[in-house]
Amino acid sequence: MANKKLFASLGGEPMTDTINEAGGKAYSLESEEALAQLAVTGCLNGTYYASEEEQLNSVTEHIGKCKPEFVAKLAIYAREKAFMKDMPALLAASLAHGNVELLKKVFPRIIDNGKMLRNFVQMIRSGKFGRKSFGTSIKNLIKNWINGRDDKQIFFDSVGNDPSMADVIKMVHPKPKNEIRNNLFAYLIGKKFDLEKLPKVVHDFEKYKKEKTGEAPNVPFQMLTSLDLGTEQWTTIAKNAGWQMTRMNLNTFSRHGVLKDKKMVELIAKRLGDEAEIKKARVFPYQIMMAYKAANPPRSRLDSYLEPDTKDDMPRKITDALQDAMEIAVSNIPAFDGKVFVFPDVSGSMSSPITGHRKGSTTAVRCIDAAALVAAAIMRKAKDACVIPFEQSVVNLKINPRDSIMTIAETIGSVGGGGTNCSAPLALINKKNETGDLIVYISDNESWVDTAGASHLGRGCGCLTCRGGRTSTVNEWMKFKKRNPKAKMVCIDIQAYDTVQAPNSRDILNVGGFSDSVFDVIARFLGEPDANWVKIIEEIKL
Repeated sequence: MANKKLFASLGGEPMTDTINEAGGKAYSLESEEALAQLAVTGCLNGTYYASEEEQLNSVTEHIGKCKPEFVAKLAIYAREKAFMKDMPALLAASLAHGNVELLKKVFPRIIDNGKMLRNFVQMIRSGKFGRKSFGTSIKNLIKNWINGRDDKQIFFDSVGNDPSMADVIKMVHPKPKNEIRNNLFAYLIGKKFDLEKLPKVVHDFEKYKKEKTGEAPNVPFQMLTSLDLGTEQWTTIAKNAGWQMTRMNLNTFSRHGVLKDKKMVELIAKRLGDEAEIKKARVFPYQIMMAYKAANPPRSRLDSYLEPDTKDDMPRKITDALQDAMEIAVSNIPAFDGKVFVFPDVSGSMSSPITGHRKGSTTAVRCIDAAALVAAAIMRKAKDACVIPFEQSVVNLKINPRDSIMTIAETIGSVGGGGTNCSAPLALINKKNETGDLIVYISDNESWVDTAGASHLGRGCGCLTCRGGRTSTVNEWMKFKKRNPKAKMVCIDIQAYDTVQAPNSRDILNVGGFSDSVFDVIARFLGEPDANWVKIIEEIKL
């Protein structure tokens, strides 16, 4: 049942009922909405305001308040639509004890590769959702999954640790269906095996490791990186690479001389710009930005023609292909009619890594970069758009709408810092008596500068100053709605928190995530009066 206080019409003057992580007044989300937000943005790594343990505690708390059917559907949504890895496995693991029949329905859709299986096993073995042992039903699910893979898939799935595929095999003891599979299992878990009875791909790999001559075998590049490979071998790897592997290893290919071959440059550029490959690879726009930033484009197009490429130069065709890939990756954004105001948050907290802090592997892409990408993409698809970045006040920034999405995003992402004041851009357009049809925020929603009593606010504070009343964002929205009664507001959240600055209503949508599925939800919201994020998740068939 929806919280009547939060979902009241604006005339009902919705009151804040909590304090956000930054210490500002906020509205708490219903458990289904909060869990959905955490599921599509949470990577179980530390963020600006919350540790990984705090995220996990929040997730488990909300799971306990939601119906198991919703958790199951959300697990599917988080994997198939939001392209997440950790959270779908976690949600599935929460069903393992007490809701096994539901788990059986979602397992094949969530556990779609070896990485996802290892994540699932890790979640179960953590003991966070009951006993650490699998039980017969869960063990059979895992065994059947392994038995349903062919030998090559199992070998490729063996990349990765904690747990490794070998660990999983030892835990569940799948029965080999023939002598080749028996040898493969023995090979993976470190027991004695017959080299001549291994699957061909494994046999070829072992032979190559020993002889290191000829073309490198077509195996995951992680299996080859520890070997001393030359240009010929790296060229073979590049030829066989998938989209994501290519995106992640452009500089590696350059270092090993692969990109000195113009035919290889053509092949890689064509792959990077291939729409079907981009969709198949479940690409996040920020991943393309990460590759583009790492690619070190030449100083200028003229210089790249007049001077020989240096070791560090990335061919222009490849960097151009990444820009084309960006345009494709955000192509699902609907066209926006009427006047659209886009408010990307560029405050200090948005400097946090988009996937959180991970020891030894923290991404260089920040929340502000992701917000800038979304803002740039919306600007491209709106006939009449105005982008107003904000921190503790609005940021005056000139943006050329005819620039590429990558260029616009880099322009927006180059500014920022300071506190968070979500109401600032709304206050500005109200001061100018602007009219408009749609407001779009891209933020972590951790507004505090515009909250009365902010100097002494703290998480959990219950004093009269800190609870009750409306957020300044809602106050400014009410003023805007008075002039523009048909206007709507969409708040896109890109961090794993569970409070908002404006509660959901017929005119306000809160939605989270990094993938283009966010825009499916927005399109439904703009076209259907009663459409909301939870409803879309609940429509998933189990």
